[in-house]
Amino acid sequence: MQPDILDALRHGDHGQALALSRAAVAATPDDPQAHRALAFALRAGGDTDAARESLERAIALAPDDADLYFQRAGFLLGARQLAEAEHALVTSVGLDPNQFGAYILQAQLALGRGDLDKATRLGRLAARLAPDHPWLQALEGTLALRRGDADGALAQLSAAAAQSPDEPQLRYALGFAYMAKGHHAFAEQAFRGVLEASPDALSLHGLIAGQLQQQGRMADAADALAPMLDDPAIATPPLRRYAGELELVAGRLERALPHLRAALAAMPGDGRTLAAICDAWRRANAGGDARATLDAALATSPGESGLWQARATFSQDPVDAATVIDRWLAAMPAHLPALDMRMHLLATTGDADGAEAAAAEIVAIEPGRSEAELRLIDAKLRRDPASAVAHIEGLLAKATLDDTRRLLRQWLAMALDRAGAVGRAAALWIEGNAEVAGERLPLPPMSGPEAIAALPPIAAATASDAAGADTVRAAFLVGVPGSLVERLAAALLGTVEAFRADRFGASPPDDALQNYHTPGRLASGETTPADVAASWLAALPARGLGHEAVDWLLWWDNALLAVLRAELPDAALLVALRDPRDMLLDWLAFGAPAPFALASPVAAAGWLAASLDHVATLHEQDLFPHALLRLDDIADDPDALAQALGAALKTTLPVAPAGAFGPPHFAAGHWRAYAVPLEEAFALLAPVAVRLGYPEA
Repeated sequence: MQPDILDALRHGDHGQALALSRAAVAATPDDPQAHRALAFALRAGGDTDAARESLERAIALAPDDADLYFQRAGFLLGARQLAEAEHALVTSVGLDPNQFGAYILQAQLALGRGDLDKATRLGRLAARLAPDHPWLQALEGTLALRRGDADGALAQLSAAAAQSPDEPQLRYALGFAYMAKGHHAFAEQAFRGVLEASPDALSLHGLIAGQLQQQGRMADAADALAPMLDDPAIATPPLRRYAGELELVAGRLERALPHLRAALAAMPGDGRTLAAICDAWRRANAGGDARATLDAALATSPGESGLWQARATFSQDPVDAATVIDRWLAAMPAHLPALDMRMHLLATTGDADGAEAAAAEIVAIEPGRSEAELRLIDAKLRRDPASAVAHIEGLLAKATLDDTRRLLRQWLAMALDRAGAVGRAAALWIEGNAEVAGERLPLPPMSGPEAIAALPPIAAATASDAAGADTVRAAFLVGVPGSLVERLAAALLGTVEAFRADRFGASPPDDALQNYHTPGRLASGETTPADVAASWLAALPARGLGHEAVDWLLWWDNALLAVLRAELPDAALLVALRDPRDMLLDWLAFGAPAPFALASPVAAAGWLAASLDHVATLHEQDLFPHALLRLDDIADDPDALAQALGAALKTTLPVAPAGAFGPPHFAAGHWRAYAVPLEEAFALLAPVAVRLGYPEA
């Protein structure tokens, strides 16, 4: 009867196997092999508790049977009872030193504990019994991988898998070897092969999703997780968060939000979940959902500062925001982030006196808190600039930390500017920038006139009714340091879903437009416009972009026109512009979104002149359809910025909220106040300023 039971199990006929095994036990109740067969039939049918009881009965009848202890170990491993499983394996090899499988399982348990030496020793014992067995080859390859020899592991496992292509353990180990080498598509296929052999191994779906994510296939990765999310025992809050993040990057907001809501309900203090769901709400324009969900979370977790901050951010209006901040302070009295937000709210609603009083309250709790101190200094500057200078010099005399002293010197320079002491202000800015120049990015090299001479003709634009499914409507935003291009970015952020500022963040796209050397390689012919365009397009899915993209570039070089003219003729090029001398002064005083080094005003002016020469040439020769967005008089005007951007993009944009641009910078023409201390640098910029339509002096 035993062969018939095994045959039924092999064919998946669990009912027949169970019936036959029960009959065998009834016929020979003292036969341990009958109870063993019943255990396997019960487990195949899903009754694991009864299966373990049958196996224990078999062991009681045959306490010296090493195979039964090995099978007990398998049951215990399935229940995650690792210590008990290891004891069963030790008993098995004690009864029969030729138990190959027991050595392999012990070695795998040792690997799980990180005991590579013990795993190696057990592998050697197994090798004496079956030196060519694929389980042993999988173990040895995994050991090589754990010791950092990814190349050796991959070579060994690939050779073994070629001989035993259907062995799941080999494919599993091979998948991790591919992962270590960054061969994510191959790793995905290896894990899919294991899943075909073991469809109940739900954890494999997570591994496959990870490999799809690494390939930029976010929607496919999210789909791969679905079987895990269907199991409440596996669908933990972190897994829900991961699924929501994948759906978010894939642009499937309606699928992302339920996962993220569930994760936030279970982990209200998790900043990563909160950041993801806030991003989803902003993209979906779902302020009502945000307020309702956050209020529900705050009802049970009123001590979570991040929830309050997010709730205030999604307020309907200033009155709602004030009410939320009052609730926040009632739940968390004297909490500095809440007081900070109250100060910002008062400032953005025009209550300067209220903002000053709030700043004083903050400084009383934490002297030196930068935003509040700056608010108090700004108030002093409005009333008495000399008093503000004296106040900052007093703070500077007490400061001991380098970062604090650097910040105070910045404040002092601003106060000196307001007081008319422009020579001292310029000296402080020059000194501060020189100190950190070594920590900043080098200025990008600019291509020469040969790049313009070799430009291809502009390809025919794609008619809107003939655009294919893969067509991307592209716009590129550019602006040198000091141009206040970041104000345009702030106007686009949150209002244009396809806008991306990720080139300036911690995880920039890995494409050719992020590479300093791309313009030079285009000019020299080392790379082609098609290659650069393909690189940019390939990175879009990982950035959550589909058929529309508004991309803010780190810098502009006319060599990139070859890409637009030949491969992206429908694209829009938006160039932020101000008087070049105002740009240099702004860069010197306020820094720039891209942390380029400003070693000296003269060095910076030389690079600005070269960069703006490209803009002037683009405009004079009309090398590509473009819009010069002159921000001299509109940089602090949200309405005017929205109109200018909307006209350039041929759409209507909502006005950015108050406070989105941060504090005002210098007014247009302020550079003239620095004509003496920055004379040499300004002289370098005068010719290109005239070309761009600005006065020579």
